[in-house]
Formats: sequence, C-alpha cells, structure tokens
Amino acid sequence: MSETSPGSVAVVGLGAMGGAMATLLVRRGWSVRGYDPSAESVARARDAGVATVASVADLAGTDQVLLSLPGAEQVRAVVPELLGMDAVRLIVDTTTSDPQTSVALAADARARGVVFVDAPVSGGPAGAAAGTLAAFVGAEEAGLAVATPLLDAISGGRWRHMGGPGAGNVTKLLNNALCAGAIALCAEAVDLAAAHGLDLDTVVAALNSGSGRNAATEVNFPRWVLPGTYDSGFPIRLMTRDVNLAADLAARTGTARTVMDATRRSWQRAAEQLPPDADFNRAAQVIATTAALAGRPA
Repeated sequence: MSETSPGSVAVVGLGAMGGAMATLLVRRGWSVRGYDPSAESVARARDAGVATVASVADLAGTDQVLLSLPGAEQVRAVVPELLGMDAVRLIVDTTTSDPQTSVALAADARARGVVFVDAPVSGGPAGAAAGTLAAFVGAEEAGLAVATPLLDAISGGRWRHMGGPGAGNVTKLLNNALCAGAIALCAEAVDLAAAHGLDLDTVVAALNSGSGRNAATEVNFPRWVLPGTYDSGFPIRLMTRDVNLAADLAARTGTARTVMDATRRSWQRAAEQLPPDADFNRAAQVIATTAALAGRPA
C-alpha cells in the first residue's frame, strides 16, 4: 500500500486530531472506520465520510488501526481489546503517551504477531487536516515497512524513526517541553519589552531577524498570542500534562532538569489560573506580569 494505493484503516479517537486525520485519509481514498465515545465527534466524522461504529469491538475485521487518544490511560485500555481481534496486524499510536506504556504494549503486540508503533505527532489540527504532521516514530526496524504507508499518509512522509518502542514518545515529550519553555521565556522577554515601552509586534519581528528567534517568536506569538486569537486547537491541560511527563522522565533518568523544572512550575501556575480547555498559548498571559499580554484579546 502507499498514498497512491490506499487501504483500509480504523481510527480510534475522532477528536480534533483523530477526526482530522480520519477525514484526511477519507479524502485520500482510504476506507476508514472510526470510533469515539463522543457523539459530537462521531457526527463530525460521519459527515466527513468516516464509517463510524458504536464500540471498539465493532472494528473487528480491520487489519490496521490508528489511535489518537487523550493519553496513556486510554491507550492502555484500548490496545488489549484490539490485540484480541484476530485480523489486527498493525497499531499506529499517535497519542502523546508515556514511553513505558509504549514499550510494554509493543511487547504485548509482538507476542501476538502484531506491530505496535508509537508515532506521536506535532502540527496541530491544521497539520492533521493537511497531512503535514511531523511524526516521531518508535518501533522495531522490522515493523517499519508495515507501518510506512499509513505514516506517509498522515504526515506526507514527514516522519522520522527515532529508535525502538517508546523512542517516539520520548522525542515528542522533549518537543513539547521545548515548545513550552520557549513560550514561557518569550512571554518574559515580551513582558520586559513592554516594561520599556516597546511595541510588542515590532519587538517580535525584530527578534525573528536575530539569533534569539525560535518557534515561539516565529509562530506562537505572531499567530496566536499577539493578535489574541488563541485558536490553535491544543488545550493547556494537554500541554501541561506533556511538560509534567517530560519533567518526570528527566527525574527518573537522573538528567539535568533545572530549566525544565522551572518551565513546569510556570505552566502549572498557568494551568491553575486558566480553564482546562483554554488554548495553550494563553499561558503567556499568565506568565507575563505586566498588562501587555493580559490586556490583549482572549
């Protein structure tokens, strides 16, 4: 199979990310069945051409499954049920999960002759809809060939094999920790600029011509923070979860984490002051201490 010769796939989790990936696969000619406990998510997916079902058990007969779930707990609940289905041969988990869960489930899958790939993605709902997600892949080398057509379809080939099971989730947690840290530091830098009476849009544009530019200055602040749009589709509760997971991973491995712990505290403070489903970029408003960001549209 390839993007030009699509196959069939079941998608478990039809929320913002999973629903967008399922819709993309339908547009690209794949036969897609899907399940989600949310009636609203199911309705949107059905309208997009996904053949929705009432339970995971109703996906029996599908040989490959794409997961897009809220977290590791849901992955641990769903995968054993999938492994009990005789037809399943491939599970690609795009959930941002913890590496230990991926390692354990990959071993369970291997024992049943099933390939389990942890492939958490970055790029948000817009990237999922466009098929331009970056995917960080953890899998045994032998399983990559089986997973490649589906990985190519959701990412346009923008995936990278990071190592064995769990390696994809390690990389994704590092990615999100770096993003969160950049947003926090940028919020403090913009706060300082405001205290000196500088125009914030001009400051960010200037920083993007210098060595201090990063994803926060190039994307998050111009697109969401400074205009006050806050519609990235990624809630603060999930970013805070990912920062916590990254910090916990660092603590378990004994690596240096001074900056990561400071980032964790900043995001935890923001999460305590914002609704759980608030756009994650709004953390900048809480991290900043002047009214420069807090006074912008929300």
